[in-house]
Amino acid sequence: MDVKKVTEKTIKEGGVQAMLYFDLHAASKEAAQQLGTGFVNHLIKTPGVIYALAEIDEPIGGEEGKNYSTSIAVKILTKDFLTLASLCLTHSPFNVEILKPDGIRLPLNEVHELLGIMAAATAEYKKYIISKIAKPEELEEMQRQLKIRAELGKKILEKKKGEE
Repeated sequence: MDVKKVTEKTIKEGGVQAMLYFDLHAASKEAAQQLGTGFVNHLIKTPGVIYALAEIDEPIGGEEGKNYSTSIAVKILTKDFLTLASLCLTHSPFNVEILKPDGIRLPLNEVHELLGIMAAATAEYKKYIISKIAKPEELEEMQRQLKIRAELGKKILEKKKGEE
């Protein structure tokens, strides 16, 4: 694979090349390296990822029963901004740097999809946090609000179908 040609072609077609920076922690030096390698292999297999090239730093730490830590710099090429944004939502890099293109223009349907993905991720985080700290009556109220929200969503979809 000619990386330069693939990169140029993908960028022309709406792709994004970026650097993603992650930190990983594990009980041993070997485990940190294996975790990093497995993580990068997972990124490579993600739909919409054209390639991912990674540098895994030498794990440090491990003194007095503490975990080893390492950082990973991943140069990644995705078919579109939506794929890159989804990776960031899913894997929470501690830094992101877009290398190419110089600007991002998104069609409205991709903006809607991205906002939907962000809203769903946020709702999952909220649900998880609330389920861990809420009292039973607060959980009941949350369930009631979710039912109302689902009904409102259903009405909006029905209204949109009627307008088409």
